[in-house]
Amino acid sequence: MKTQRWRPPTRILPATRQAIPVLGQGCAGIGNLYAPVSDTDAAGTLNAAWAGGVRFFDTAPYYGHGLSEQRLGRFLRSDPRRGVIVSSKVGRSLRPALGPLSPDTGFVDAAPFEPYFDYGYDATMRQVEASLERLGRTRLDIAFVHDLGALTHGAAHAERFAEALGGAFRALAHLKREGVVGAVGVGVNEVAVCLETLEQVALDVILLAGRHTLLDQSAAAELLPLCLTRGVGVIVGGPYNSGVLAGGAHYDYAVVPAEVAARARRLEAVCAAHAVALPAAALQFPLRHPAVVSVIPGARTAAEAEANLDHCRHPPPDALWQDLEAQGLIAPGSA
Repeated sequence: MKTQRWRPPTRILPATRQAIPVLGQGCAGIGNLYAPVSDTDAAGTLNAAWAGGVRFFDTAPYYGHGLSEQRLGRFLRSDPRRGVIVSSKVGRSLRPALGPLSPDTGFVDAAPFEPYFDYGYDATMRQVEASLERLGRTRLDIAFVHDLGALTHGAAHAERFAEALGGAFRALAHLKREGVVGAVGVGVNEVAVCLETLEQVALDVILLAGRHTLLDQSAAAELLPLCLTRGVGVIVGGPYNSGVLAGGAHYDYAVVPAEVAARARRLEAVCAAHAVALPAAALQFPLRHPAVVSVIPGARTAAEAEANLDHCRHPPPDALWQDLEAQGLIAPGSA
């Protein structure tokens, strides 16, 4: 009898009743985040994820300044890919770079385009059209308004937020009615702007990076319960907090602070006592909350994609979470 290949189970996005795999893949890595990735290695990463059962891929024009979308699109066009869910983002437009690219974005050897913020209605329509062209698709299953919030925009946040309310969200609502977009959400790195947006917009989904992890449970107190009440699905990005929880050198897109490294070592020691790898615990932790429908770690190599799949297959014992809470390493009730 043939053994059926394991595939990540699904959860339902309440607002649209769409089934979302609990494990997806973030595609910033194949956009050359922190280090260059060859076309061959990017394709190998996507193939390894697909072979392991991943059917949800998240990208953005910002990732490699169009490179991530191009590579994902090339992969999706390589042969019929049935049942795939693709999400991308709006908020940044791309224009041809007139000089050397700024290294501030974190993308190395990016495509020769300069990203700039524009949350206007017409800009959003053009951004979606350009993303669909790079991806080789006629529809985005999910479209996120990208990087709103004071963390990104500082003193200009109020102006940018107002622009998005009158522009990006209105454009995406129109595209949803037309069937070009399936679900509408925000893709951000901070809790405050999620709460602010929920006061103004009927969101279907929130992609929140790095704020419901073993190192940061700031979403657990107010945002996740509110999303559960409102029927807003939460997708957790950055479960490794930019890599530190998987042995990497970054925390929230920057060098790992000494106190964060020390806390990660404490987490690792408790996990080891339960024979659980720290990355496995980091990947499984967000999925324990009922508001969370999916977690999307990144991968830049086939080995990383395969490791993510392996970490998802085997949930840690409940005793691990109890021990982490007892030692003050995770917030009470967060797991």
